[in-house]
Amino acid sequence: MRKIIVLSMITLDGVMQAPGGPEEDTSGGFQYGGWVAPYGDEVGGKFMEKLMKPADLLLGRQTFEIWENFWPEHADRWPGINEVTKYVLSTTLKKSDWENSVFLESLADIEKLKNSDGSDMKVWGSSQLIQLLLKHDLVDELWLMIHPLTLGEGKKLFDNGPIPAAFTLTESTVTSTGVIIAHYQRAGEVKTGTVGA
Repeated sequence: MRKIIVLSMITLDGVMQAPGGPEEDTSGGFQYGGWVAPYGDEVGGKFMEKLMKPADLLLGRQTFEIWENFWPEHADRWPGINEVTKYVLSTTLKKSDWENSVFLESLADIEKLKNSDGSDMKVWGSSQLIQLLLKHDLVDELWLMIHPLTLGEGKKLFDNGPIPAAFTLTESTVTSTGVIIAHYQRAGEVKTGTVGA
């Protein structure tokens, strides 16, 4: 079975839209694109190198369309990005000139892929896809890069009803600019109790 690993740059209020630049994703009138830029430092850079090591990708349509217009010409910034398999959930896209792109049409296709042999898959961006995966308990790990700001608007990581689920923190660090980088692994059902009992 292959793991699905979600990697997301988020704000304190859970916004994940357009972290990389002003024109990345302006849908819904979003005007804060590039909000990650002021928070870069050496610690965060080293973690990004680690997280960007070649791995198969699972992407939503909109993220894929943004990426296929950028990464093929900038692969020096992400070694291996062109060579890895890019699985794309879309009911409208069927083909791409970007090498190693494979199109999936349904949640059942993702479940079949997850249950197959192969390397783990990383999900970047793709807010609607992540919400679908969380709703159906298909996320094995989360790498969250939590930035010290709120935006109040924009696409959010935990919108639209993720199932109740417990996670275990397995690794964390804080950068010099206050970004918390936290690695969580799925850890069964939610447990409840009475505080102080």
